[in-house]
Amino acid sequence: MSEQMREIPSADGIAKAAKAAAKGKGLPPVHLWNPEFCGDLDMRIARDGTWFYLGTPIGRPELVRLFSTILRKDDDKYFLVTPVEKVGITVDDAPFVAVDFTVTGTGAEQKLQFVTNLGDEMTAGAAAPIRVVRDPDTGEPSPYVLVRSNLEALIDRKSFYRLVDIGAHKDHEGSRWFGLWSSGQFFPVIPSDELEE
Repeated sequence: MSEQMREIPSADGIAKAAKAAAKGKGLPPVHLWNPEFCGDLDMRIARDGTWFYLGTPIGRPELVRLFSTILRKDDDKYFLVTPVEKVGITVDDAPFVAVDFTVTGTGAEQKLQFVTNLGDEMTAGAAAPIRVVRDPDTGEPSPYVLVRSNLEALIDRKSFYRLVDIGAHKDHEGSRWFGLWSSGQFFPVIPSDELEE
C-alpha cells in the first residue's frame, strides 16, 4: 500500500487489534512487534493521567487500560503498537501516575510498592527505580517510578509528601543525600544540605 493510500487507524481499530493481540494473562509483547509506522493519532495523555481522544477525555477506564497495555516508548516518542500497526500519541509528562504506595520493612530493608492510576503495581528497586527531576527555575521536584520498559509513572503530590516523611540521609556518590530506600536500593531525592530546616 502506498504512503498516500495508507490511513491512520482509528482508536476503535487500535482497540480491536489490541484485544485480538491480548491472549492470556499478562501484558502483550509489544517489544517484539515491529509494524510499520502508520502516523500520529490524535490521542494525548495529560500530566494528571487523563487520556484524551480527539480532544475529549476517554471515559471508559477499561478502554484506557487496554490502550495502556500496548503503549511503548521508543527514544523520546510514545506509540500504541499492535502486531500490524504503530501510531504515535502525545504524552504531556509520564504516561502513568503513581497514586498510592504501601511500605513494608524499614531502612535498607524497606520496600515501597506503588500502584498507578490504571492499576499497575510495582515495587521500587533495581528493576523499578525512582528518580527525581527538579525544575531548573523553581527547584520544584517531579518524582517518577519506572512501571515497565521505559514507561514511567509520575508520583502524585500526596504520595510524594508521604515518601518525604519516610526518607533518610545517606552518603551517595561522594556527598550526603536525602532519599528513599526500597528493595536494598537507595534513591537520592535532594542533597541533604539543600533541605530547609
